[in-house]
Amino acid sequence: MAADREAAGEVRLACAPPIQKIQTEEELALVKQYVLLGIVMQILDHDIRVIDKSGMKLPRLYESLLRGLQDRVLLDLADVRRKFRQIGIKVYEEKREKDGLRSQYVCRGYHHHFFMVWNFVKAESERVLRRYMTG
Repeated sequence: MAADREAAGEVRLACAPPIQKIQTEEELALVKQYVLLGIVMQILDHDIRVIDKSGMKLPRLYESLLRGLQDRVLLDLADVRRKFRQIGIKVYEEKREKDGLRSQYVCRGYHHHFFMVWNFVKAESERVLRRYMTG
């Protein structure tokens, strides 16, 4: 019967299974979150060192506030790393360049890179820190 249909001009198309995206938007968002949380940790470390050396009236109070923020960021970083393990993501290089920050990572066996210009890194870091301070 199939030969009769093909002889009559009917064409059978073999449907390939849908191709899974190499990387989803959620996975890219996780990588972005991971990179930004790392930057936020560096900012907090820097500010804690500056407070220690400053002539502020209440340095221990401000330092304890920043350390509390650090603790919350570290918990979120641990959660992102756990999700990385479940999904199969590994960030293997973060490189500071003149124009911005480049991260290279593997997602389910495929290599990707992620680049953020410095102005974006600064704005997003401030947004993340603000969220921790108000939430």
